[in-house]
Amino acid sequence: MAKEAQSVPGFEPKIIAFLCNWCSYGGADLAGVSRLQYPANTRTIRVMCTATISPHHILKAFQKGADGVLVAGCHIGDCHYIKGNYMTIKRVAVLKELLRFTGFQEERLYLDWISSAEGVRFAEVIRNFTQKVKEMGPSHLRTTY
Repeated sequence: MAKEAQSVPGFEPKIIAFLCNWCSYGGADLAGVSRLQYPANTRTIRVMCTATISPHHILKAFQKGADGVLVAGCHIGDCHYIKGNYMTIKRVAVLKELLRFTGFQEERLYLDWISSAEGVRFAEVIRNFTQKVKEMGPSHLRTTY
């Protein structure tokens, strides 16, 4: 099993955030227009629904050097595609198991539900997840930091 790196002074994690078009992306937009403070090291990828995120894309993000991946969508029961977030729960659980099996810290993959009216919550989730990843240190797949 691969050994994960520990906290490194001056390390700023690279985080990829897959955000649902209808809710979480709106929450990110609201956080921005409200000028809420949160770390700027998150790169956002807007998707129509979290259910459209292929496990391949999440694994590829880690392979390309992401230290953490956030998947955020509509609250349970509010999905614009009816059952998209239920499919996402199952998919992320399988991916976390795969990460654990390969020696990767499963906490580097985080799933949450954020509505378009929750700009404050979006900023809070980004701050907390960034801090958690920062404490874990860089991914062992990352070549520079």
